This record gives sequence, structure tokens and C-alpha cells, in this order.
Amino acid sequence: MLRQYELVERVKRYDPDADEAMINRAYVFSVQKHGSQKRASGDPYFSHPIEVAGILTDFYMDDKTIVTALLHDTLEDTLTTYEEIEELFGPDVARLVDGVTKLSKIEAQSENERAAENLRKFLLAMSDDIRVLLVKLADRLHNMRTLHFIGKEEKRRRIARETMEIYAPLAERIGMYDFMREMQLLAFQQLEPEAHDSITRRLDQLKEGGVDKVARISSGLQLLLGQAGMKVTVSGREKHPYSIWRKMQERHISFEQLTDVMAFRIITATTEDCYRALGIIHGRYKMVPGRFKDYISTPKRNGYRSLHTTVIHAENARIEIQIRSAEMHRENEFGLAAHWAYKQGKGPDGQAGWLRDLIEILDQSHDADELLENTRLAMYQDRIFAFSPKGELYQLPKGATPVDFAYAVHTSLGGQTVGAKVNGRVVPLRTVLENGDQVEILKSEGQEPQPGWLTFAITAKARAAIRRYIRHKQRDETIRLGENLFEEIVDRLPVEIGDKAVAAALKRLKMEDRAALMIAIATHRVTDMEVMEALIPGSTSGQDGDHHAPAQHHPVSIRGLTPGIAYSLGECCHPVPGDRIVGIRRTGEPIEVHTIDCMALEDGQDADWVDLAWDSKSKGGTARLQVIVKNQPGALAAVANIFGVNKANILNLQLVNREGPFHTDIIDLEVTDAPHLMRIVSALRALDCVAQADRV
Repeated sequence: MLRQYELVERVKRYDPDADEAMINRAYVFSVQKHGSQKRASGDPYFSHPIEVAGILTDFYMDDKTIVTALLHDTLEDTLTTYEEIEELFGPDVARLVDGVTKLSKIEAQSENERAAENLRKFLLAMSDDIRVLLVKLADRLHNMRTLHFIGKEEKRRRIARETMEIYAPLAERIGMYDFMREMQLLAFQQLEPEAHDSITRRLDQLKEGGVDKVARISSGLQLLLGQAGMKVTVSGREKHPYSIWRKMQERHISFEQLTDVMAFRIITATTEDCYRALGIIHGRYKMVPGRFKDYISTPKRNGYRSLHTTVIHAENARIEIQIRSAEMHRENEFGLAAHWAYKQGKGPDGQAGWLRDLIEILDQSHDADELLENTRLAMYQDRIFAFSPKGELYQLPKGATPVDFAYAVHTSLGGQTVGAKVNGRVVPLRTVLENGDQVEILKSEGQEPQPGWLTFAITAKARAAIRRYIRHKQRDETIRLGENLFEEIVDRLPVEIGDKAVAAALKRLKMEDRAALMIAIATHRVTDMEVMEALIPGSTSGQDGDHHAPAQHHPVSIRGLTPGIAYSLGECCHPVPGDRIVGIRRTGEPIEVHTIDCMALEDGQDADWVDLAWDSKSKGGTARLQVIVKNQPGALAAVANIFGVNKANILNLQLVNREGPFHTDIIDLEVTDAPHLMRIVSALRALDCVAQADRV
């Protein structure tokens, strides 16, 4: 454990103007407040905040951050108050300590909800000042170093999993790679102990016989570049067990098949020397195709810059080489901490760009699982680079689509996307982008986010925005549908009602407001009879159940409502405008729409039926046909020609059966209404090559 004078000396070494008295006060304050408290290891508790402060001195953090580290547990684990810290150490330190303070355990229904709520508060706290994150990461790193002292295996695994899924990716996102690697390694020991031990043994075996391959290859690279007149520093290391295990899992290979277990770093004087060194190495050794990355011309989102290449060295060994200048190395090693504006006498920058995206995701995430999923997506995916037509660079995860690109540019552009051009060619929105693609988004003011985008959008920002829009639209349309149903219920009452009757009904039904009542009606959380009785007590006397309520006077219109949002169309009968339709209401679910002759209605006898009607302006729907076609050349072309002549779009075609001279096709067709569909069926039946055509 660092002594008081040692900690002060460390800070003064890189920041001579640091407030020595404040650091001394904080050191003594922490020791006094934590008093006789002990850690699981048996050490005094105050040793933990002191070690956290020591970790942060390696990153040249300012005096207020060091003091925050010394005090970060006092608010939760001692009787210290916020006001006390503010009085003794100032408002900035008090705010930082409050942001870093371990959050009190939240009683929630599930572990995910508790983790999500902690993460939500943590991200919001650090959005004010990124130093909150730096202290929290140092706190978690020291806790991971002492994790083995915790007796309960389940608790160790829970902490390790949280570290692997949240804190290590956060460290990576701000470029603190040493933090990330050590957290991953310590978490890996707890989560996969057998794999960790096995890989560690294999690495030890590589060193047997006194031959240090890493040192030998490092010397060879140093000599090669020195002979070319370059002054460089070369260092090497074996990749740590977690990195090796992840590659084995991703590539589905054994340890023996994994060739690039060694990594080397070349530090040059200038950026130009980086490319010169790369040319010399590629001139001497064969490079592995697809393994070269230029993070100097296109830095990672966290500011990381370096050249990465993999070459085949002697004895067919593949080695990974990173080449960077001394300035890049300093920034890469210290990450965001290398950019502190306090060194120029200014206040530190509060947010990084990726952090602003995370804060936006917080606002749009609906529940615990969604928040955790979105945050992991935002933090923990390999990246590609794509360009706008103006040459602006955007980083996206591998597998991203034009929809993800549009949301990365701006949320409003994402919602208005109708199409995209990639490298000048119009492509489907589900097209996966490649590294270096130029993407142009085609937009329309009248466009809205589509639920189907969730099947291929992969960025957290896009998915959160789409889900948020769908939730809002679903609520609005459910209320509108409830209003339509409510009007039909009111028509069945013996007398007209006014606003007073509705207000009284809300009280009787214990509904918060009119919108809540409409949602309850649309999702069948209240029955028609319950609503009628609440509006006019006694109006349903003599009736004995919802199915015996007065019959509907007229069908309920679904005008202007979106299929899949306010209601769902039956997959069994594929109703289209013009069909006579009924709805099945089940508690807590959207109304399910079927044609009047659908066989599925027999299974819905116990549910509540609602007579529905299309609006006269309703156009467009998906119908399903079963067509039995003669197995002869040109038959399918003749069928497709009928669709083309009748301006019907084929959405899906599937050959389901081939039997002798015939084959049966199931065809999903986009039609305007039922008469349009019947004209198509009649035309199909008139073809010589069609034996049978029926609507499914």
C-alpha cells in the first residue's frame, strides 16, 4: 500500500502545481472514515481507495481525480455526507465522488434489471465528466485484482461477468488497453478456469528449453530496421490467454492450429517512419492477406492510431506487428487520459463522441434487457469504416447496413431512409457494408422507421431509435383503435353519455386517464360489459357475461391503423381490403384479424370477437395463393406474366411439392384489394399450364 508521502510525490512528479494539502487531507480523511473496516483479503479497507489512487497516478491524472479516488467509497460505506465532502474538498470533488460512488443495491425483480439500472445511473453520471469513468475503471481493476479473496464462487463469477461485458469494453472504448487486457484476463480466470489453465500451460511449454522466441524475433526486427538506417524501439509479448481463447472460439480451431500467438510493437520517431518501417517489413516477409489495417489514416473511434499487419516469419510462424510513432504510443497507452485539457490550464472535456451516443441510447431503451443489449452492442463490436458522399468518415460495427449508417449520421436521417446507394449503386437496405464503402442515403420527409428494419439493423443507436418509434406508434394506434371500439360500445348503451359519465367510469375502473382506458379496451384488459356498467351502472343487468353483451350495431373501422402495430393480420388467411373480417381479442394482445370464413376462428370460440371493417380507402395487402402448374418450359413465366399484367408484386415464391407432371407453388402476392386478387385468380385459372389456382 502506498504511503501518504509516496502518493503525493507521484502526483508532484508530473504535476508540480498539484494541491498537495488537498491530497494529504483526503488521504487522512479516507483512513479515518474507513477506520477498522476490513476487505475480504483481511487488509484494512482504506488500502483499496489508496491503491485506486495509485493506479491513476500512472495515467498522470489531476489532483481532483486523485482525491476523488481516495474518497470514492466514503459516501456509501461510511457516515460521510455529500455536504461534508463539498465543504472540505470543494464542489468539483463532491460531484465527482457522488458520480463514482458505488450505487446502493436496487431491489429489482431480476439481476438484469438491477445491472441495467446501475449501468443507467453510472453512464448518466459519467456523461457530466469522463473522469468519473476513469476512477470507476481503476476501482474495478483493483477489485478484480483481489477478486480471488471472495469466498462465494457465484459472486466471483457475477462480478467477473459484469467486468467482461461492461467495464472491459468501456476501457477499450476510451483507449485504455492495459486496463482492458488485465480486466479480461482476470475475469477469464473466473469464468473459464479450465481453459485459462490449459492455455497458460501451453504458453509455458513454448518457453521450455531456454529458447525465448519473442526476444529472438524482436532482435531480428530491430536488426532489420537498423540496417536500413532507422532508429526504432522493438518490443514483443505473447498474447494473453483470453485473447488466444477468443481467437480459438471465433475461428473454431485448436491451440496447435493457432499460429499468431506472438505480437510485436515497433515505435518510430515520426509518422512517415511508420510507413517506411512497414515497407521494409513487407519487403522482407510475406504479409498475410486481409490482416493489414491502417489506423493512422483512419483512427479508431477512441482516437487509437497505429499500423497493424501480420506476416509470416521464419519457420512459417505468423506474427502480428503494430507500428506507431512515439506520440501515438503515448496517446494509445494512456487513452483518453492523454488528452486532458487541464494540462493546458483548462477544464477536462466532459464527453467523448461514443459516450454521447450511449446517453442517447439510455433515453431510448425501454427495459432492462434492451438497455443491456444496446449498451453491449454500442461498446463491444469490431469496426469497419464507411464514407459519406462528402468524404466524412463513420465507424460502424461489422455487419452494419445502410440503415445503421443513416442513424450514425443523424437519428432523423435514419427515420426518413427510403433507400441507399453504396459506391454509386442502389442496393437493398439490408445490404451488409464493407470496409471503405461510400454510402449515400436516399430519404423522404414522409417516411417513417419500419418494424422490419429490426431484422437487419445491428447498431445499438439504430435499434434503440427504431424500437422507440414503434413503441410510441403502437401506443398511439392502440389508443385510436380503443377509441373506435369505445364509440361502438357507447352506441349500444340505452342513453347518450357525456364527459361526466366517462370521468366517473375512469374512477370505477381505476384508470389513470382516458388514454389508459382506450388501451385497456383495445387489448381486452376490460370487457365490453365492464365498460358499459362503469359508464351507466345497471345498464347490463340481466346479462351474464361478456359474450352476452348487447350485439354490435356496426363494424368497427380499422381506418388509418398500421398492420403489425395496432393489430395483426392472420397468417392463416391473409386478409386483404375488401374481405369481410372479424377480430379476435385476447387479453394483453393486439387484435388478430381474420377473414370471416377462416378455419382459425373455430379455435377462437372462447375469445372475444369484434366485427371489423376496412376503411373504404384501404388499399394494399399481402395475399397467399396456391398454384398447381404443369411441369413444362415457360409455365412459370406465363404465371409471372399474369402478375405483371395485373400490376401485382411477387413477395415470395416457394416450390412446395413436385409430383409427376405437376408442381405446387405457394406465392405471396402484393395486391390492392380482394377484387384485384380475384381478377388475378381468374386469369390464372384460364391459363392452359395452370391446373389449379386458389387463395390459401
